[in-house]
Amino acid sequence: MLAVRWYLRTALSYRDVEELLAERGLFVDHVTVYRWVQRFTPLLIDAARPCRHIPGDRWFVDETYVTVSGEWIYLYRAVDQDGQAIDVFAADQRDLAAARRFFTRALSHGRRPVEVTTDQAAFVELALAV
Repeated sequence: MLAVRWYLRTALSYRDVEELLAERGLFVDHVTVYRWVQRFTPLLIDAARPCRHIPGDRWFVDETYVTVSGEWIYLYRAVDQDGQAIDVFAADQRDLAAARRFFTRALSHGRRPVEVTTDQAAFVELALAV
């Protein structure tokens, strides 16, 4: 199972996993590692997913300008104090309407935050004030 976990959670090749196992005294061929991954991945897929908890009461919100498929968009992101992503929202424009849509979606995931830390962007501050 360790070999399957290494392959799924890291960017290792089957041969890399083979070498790591050999360093630990377990000598298997990379084809065997491939077969293990094919056999056990469907059984482990639910266990491998990170579980989502109820969002915390302190949020950190930021927006950035990124390119997606050659198009520039604004990406809004909210993360709680534990580092769990609460919501991510892509918008064509950086305006009050986009910030409000983002916060409406983010607030639908659970309880309201006690504290929201931002980079003091004007639209985000206005959306929070309403």
